Amino acid sequence: MSDQKTYDVIVIGAGVAGLSAGMYCGRFNMKTLVIGEMPGGIITTTHLVENYPGIPSITGLDMGTVFIEHAQKFGAELNYTRATSVERLPENGGGAKSFFKVSTSSDEYLAKTVIFATGTQHKKLNAPGEDEFSGKGVSYCALCDAAFFKGKRCCLIGGGDSSAIEALILAEQAGEVTMFVRRDVLRAEPINLKKVMEHPKITVRFQTEVAEIKGDEHVTSVVLKSGEELPMDGVFIAIGHVALSELAKSIGVELDGHGQIKINRKSETNIEGVYAAGDVCDTPFKQAITGAAEAVMASYFAYQYVQNNEVA
Repeated sequence: MSDQKTYDVIVIGAGVAGLSAGMYCGRFNMKTLVIGEMPGGIITTTHLVENYPGIPSITGLDMGTVFIEHAQKFGAELNYTRATSVERLPENGGGAKSFFKVSTSSDEYLAKTVIFATGTQHKKLNAPGEDEFSGKGVSYCALCDAAFFKGKRCCLIGGGDSSAIEALILAEQAGEVTMFVRRDVLRAEPINLKKVMEHPKITVRFQTEVAEIKGDEHVTSVVLKSGEELPMDGVFIAIGHVALSELAKSIGVELDGHGQIKINRKSETNIEGVYAAGDVCDTPFKQAITGAAEAVMASYFAYQYVQNNEVA
């Protein structure tokens, strides 16, 4: 492996956490590579971010762009592709620590340390018709797709704060929005809960679940578990996320019962030289600011690791 492809740290993930790690590692004068398919990460699909300290209001796309520019300013290299595998190479003896090999579809890189900031993906409802009509009326992102449903009848499935935000975004375009909440309460931040409950276009149906999505070329209706069938043009699903931790698991990183990477207060995993940050971790409260903070900790202790250990 040529020296040009050997890094002090490789960050896997190009969202808020990954780019924060890239920026801080660059500031520590570490040779840094950030690998990620989605420049700026999932925050770029957010309509407005209004809970990041010091930035009263910014679009998700603009925030992602700022994070990219900040990481590049301090020398982080960005590779917008997917990491396909991570390996721990055998130690050469003499007490030296081993390298990690990170592969993409077209190249391989060596790293003294790795930071996983791989984030999450949208959780599926796993109802009949969901896959069949994905992109044909079924969506997981109101910001991305609401404009296709201007004046239409839509439903939003989910009961958390992100679901409430999605419903509000959808209501800007749709003619009517019905929220289906599985529980008897909408677990949203007070300000978002108030907006939803007072919105003239939004109706909330509690203790209601969708059993099937029906249509022909596009979605035409949803069938509830009660047997009731409702005409519908669009189905938006916002029931949470699944941690993208497969690469970490492949090298023995310990996960919790939800598939999230277990970290300590130093953002360390159970494997020396391997750190994690952001939504992929077992942190109970996931926000852009907490992911960035975990990434800063990961960067600092990755720097300490490289300074204090010979890697062979």
